[in-house]
Amino acid sequence: MACDVIVVGGRVAGASTALLLARAGLDVVVLERAHLPSDTLSSHQLQVPGVARLARWGLLDGLLATGAPATREVRFATGEAVIEARMPRVGDVDFLLSPRRTVLDSLLLEAAQEAGAKVREGASVEELVEQDGRVAGVRYRLRGTGGGGEERAKVVVGADGRHSTVARLAGATAYRQRPATAVAAYAYWSAPGWAGGEISSQDAALAGAWPTHGDEVVSFVSLPAARWDELRADPEGTLRAALAGAGAVGERLRGAELAGPVRCTNDLDGAVRVPFGPGWVLVGDAGLVMDPITGLGMGHALRDAELVAAAVSTALGNGGRLARALRGYQKQRDRETLPFFDMTGGLAQFRPRPAAERRLFAAIADDPAAGDRFVAAITGATPVSGFFNPVGLSRLVGLRGMLELARSRPR
Repeated sequence: MACDVIVVGGRVAGASTALLLARAGLDVVVLERAHLPSDTLSSHQLQVPGVARLARWGLLDGLLATGAPATREVRFATGEAVIEARMPRVGDVDFLLSPRRTVLDSLLLEAAQEAGAKVREGASVEELVEQDGRVAGVRYRLRGTGGGGEERAKVVVGADGRHSTVARLAGATAYRQRPATAVAAYAYWSAPGWAGGEISSQDAALAGAWPTHGDEVVSFVSLPAARWDELRADPEGTLRAALAGAGAVGERLRGAELAGPVRCTNDLDGAVRVPFGPGWVLVGDAGLVMDPITGLGMGHALRDAELVAAAVSTALGNGGRLARALRGYQKQRDRETLPFFDMTGGLAQFRPRPAAERRLFAAIADDPAAGDRFVAAITGATPVSGFFNPVGLSRLVGLRGMLELARSRPR
């Protein structure tokens, strides 16, 4: 007998979607190819809107109880200026979290199971089952056992990451793409007592550091793509050299001990895919993925999960038209995310910073209220256009400066 929904992928995007669908009363099966808890490459950033969603879902207290430290303030150093700002408030939440993925993913998947979702770990999807011109299920293999099976469903959700098997097999096309212009390195450091977030942005590097579980700090360094061979050959040496030249982040981490290996990647292409078709829908990185330099991916995954769960549960529960509901999901996703897709792509190009942009950062640093609005915009708590608009920018740098900023924007 077919279930209502199969969710392929059981980490942030998939577990959240399964949780909300199961809470809506649908029969949900989750197929996750790993066995959790297990680590995965991640920026760890759960910006305030994402934390607020966990609060609404009743999961925030459980995550905080694991020792995930709250970050309420951030310093953003650009070389010419230092912007000190508070994290924005969304609902009753005024902090971001940077949880270990071994903790967050397991918490979300356990919550989905408690809501009634059936979870099969170690299950790798290999084929989509089609019937009457629509996706009607999947065939999967159980890793390590040689077994497998077939599951049928009214809807298949692809929440299986940037290299989504569901997206590939369903033929999901990309209508906006960005080749990778940066590479990234992640590392954990032993740094008891660390408070606040730290970001340093230079013309040829961006570094960030945030407190995570166990008195550790997770650091993220983004470098031009041309440095990939150097980073791959000597991850730790390249990371340490980049941090040494990155200003405030490197200064705060000086003397800290690495708490694990340095992990690096050049797999940072950006793509916006058509997120649905007959019998299938994509959530999170499976449908829209961008460079992690702004740390927005997990928050977007939670947003997508909420939108898709609402669309699917309404359409299946009330006999509504699924395609119409999912078209609404795509429009809202794109309206909220495409400005960040473009902004992120610009940041990851590491172009020389024009004089007008330097004046803008200096003006923001001199105005605490502007600093708070700036952080609210770049973390997704408010629309990008709420800060980066002609009226607001001209107040900070004048009309001529605003026009110079517009001309210098990367195309």
